[in-house]
Amino acid sequence: MKLSVIKLDGKASGDVELSDAVFGITDIRGDILARYVNWQLAKRRAGTHKVQTRNENSRTGKKMYKQKGTGGARHGSRRAPQFVGGSRAFGPIVRDHGFSLPKKVRALALRHALSSKVVAGDLVVVDSISLKDAKTAGLRETLGKLGWTRTLIIAGPEVDTNFSLAARNIPMVNVLPNAGLNVYDILRADKLVLTKAALEAIEATYADYKPSRSEVARSQAVKGAA
Repeated sequence: MKLSVIKLDGKASGDVELSDAVFGITDIRGDILARYVNWQLAKRRAGTHKVQTRNENSRTGKKMYKQKGTGGARHGSRRAPQFVGGSRAFGPIVRDHGFSLPKKVRALALRHALSSKVVAGDLVVVDSISLKDAKTAGLRETLGKLGWTRTLIIAGPEVDTNFSLAARNIPMVNVLPNAGLNVYDILRADKLVLTKAALEAIEATYADYKPSRSEVARSQAVKGAA
């Protein structure tokens, strides 16, 4: 699959061949994408929410009144949850919300997310991304001419310093190195912009993928129905 390459000023800069294993999936599986997004969002939760338990409450632990003869219920401490100022029962504690997701599923989800941008026509490949001056106003004008509003830009092994400084105050424009590529940011962006260096790195990492028999059968069924 061929895709045109442009420069940051919008001029053409040749063509590039996309790997079908990474960008050529036509049957986009929402369930795989949902599993990855849930995993990613759960993993980034702080998990620092906490309430006081009975052993941490500063109220007295003395028995409220004698056990028998009062005609009331038997209570032993004012720290109990049913009393004002008492502790909360079964409240949140500090914990890790993350769960495991197999590497193959993560890699598959990334391929489906990248392919979804190709199917929607929202993948753009640029020759390189760099600026002489870190000017936000100039970059905002450039991106506006290209129609890049809610955009994820994968800049390569490292992000150009001037480009990063110019882009950080532009709303809904996210600039990441190759290591920051993730499904959640891809799906929430209207445009996915890859530099040629980023494209080569992505294909070098994920192009050796071989689909399973079930995936091949599913893809053939979709093509037959079309």
